[in-house]
Amino acid sequence: MSNASKNASFDAAVARGEKRRLGPYGASAHCYSVRDRIVVELSTGIEISFSPKQAQGLESARPEELSEIAITPSGLGLHFPKIGADIYIPALREGILGSAKWMAGQMGRIGGTARSASKAQAARENGKLCGRRRKSAA
Repeated sequence: MSNASKNASFDAAVARGEKRRLGPYGASAHCYSVRDRIVVELSTGIEISFSPKQAQGLESARPEELSEIAITPSGLGLHFPKIGADIYIPALREGILGSAKWMAGQMGRIGGTARSASKAQAARENGKLCGRRRKSAA
């Protein structure tokens, strides 16, 4: 293969890669352990920050494990090599910090800690009945 055809092939591959970048991509990322935040700067100059405790795979990571963050060559992912975790930047832009199953679990955990007058009343009623009624076998 000649140098001209190699250059043309390379240029075509770069053009295809650029087409795949729909929207802003990651330009840099840093972990600020003092503030307990990961800050991602996008190609547009906009910054997105989040607590590692809110992201799947990062929730129990120590600050020294988050000190190294690599941006994937496409600019669409964050990779944390010390713990082997990844975050997809387009999902991050939409506020999605994990898989659907993991996010549902987080929402359930938040809902389970909610306190309201109706929830307290239901707990009192269930307590009078020695807990929830058992489902009868059909």
